[in-house]
Amino acid sequence: MNVSILPLQASKLTAADRIFRLAFGTFIGLPDPLQFSKDVTYIPHRWKADPTATFAAEVDGKLVGSNIVVDWGSFGYFGPLSVHPDYWEQKIGQKLVEATIACFNQRQIKLAGLFTFANSPKHHALYHKFGFRLRFLTAIAAKSVDSAQILPPQVRYSLMDENKRAECINASYQLTNSIYEGLNLSREIQTVQTLGLGDTLFLWDDAGLAGFAICHCGAATEAGSNTCYVKFAVVRSGTNPGQRFEQLLALCEALTKTQGMSRLVAGVNTSREEAYCQLLARGFRTEIIGVAMHRPNEPGYSRPGVFVLDDWR
Repeated sequence: MNVSILPLQASKLTAADRIFRLAFGTFIGLPDPLQFSKDVTYIPHRWKADPTATFAAEVDGKLVGSNIVVDWGSFGYFGPLSVHPDYWEQKIGQKLVEATIACFNQRQIKLAGLFTFANSPKHHALYHKFGFRLRFLTAIAAKSVDSAQILPPQVRYSLMDENKRAECINASYQLTNSIYEGLNLSREIQTVQTLGLGDTLFLWDDAGLAGFAICHCGAATEAGSNTCYVKFAVVRSGTNPGQRFEQLLALCEALTKTQGMSRLVAGVNTSREEAYCQLLARGFRTEIIGVAMHRPNEPGYSRPGVFVLDDWR
């Protein structure tokens, strides 16, 4: 069997998406594996955001798997990594991880991470071979949004002029850099805007940028129908971060209602104890539990006192 790892081509995105759903749906035992994730999508927009960080596994010219690197500056993660079930146990996933590690190294990623099944020693062992180590559980939580405050238009990136957008991008990097050196969400903010995936909310106070939240909304995004999904959110550390976090969550609820949706979803690593507990106190309830793995085995920005929402799926 001749296995080749190549850049994922635009013409094969539909096939890659199908393999992703088939692989994950088969693994968790769905009656119809292709219904996995329903109208939630990952591969097309991640490819468009950074096509040079995507990988295809082919056997004799036939696509059998793929993986995508998500580059957040000094931090990066990958996924969804998937291999067609007919080609499991043939080290194809391992070859995709090898290409991924090479990409991390080329881009000088200081800390790499991933989200995987908490109850799958098989996955843990695969990633352990490449230096990833099990850290804390990550909770994907959701709440119904029946009512919310009116969303001020000035907080929405989509409604800002170019000068204000540039100011927000610069301020967002200063904020993320303060919690983990080199962490940069600029690409995510711009991808959401360019591809119409949702919106980014910016919360300001007298001291400057207090926090921001990158959100996907609706079908054909990482949210899915009737859902607003917080891809990444952070507030400034220091005095009263919990108050800023509460304000940012309220804005996310307001965006959910503004977009005509009733479900808000967010992920949080449980090592960020204060953020996790505050999410639960606001009415979020855990729907999925995964585990974060880090390479090298250090906390990065997943530590107490850091108010960040994300989940690395």
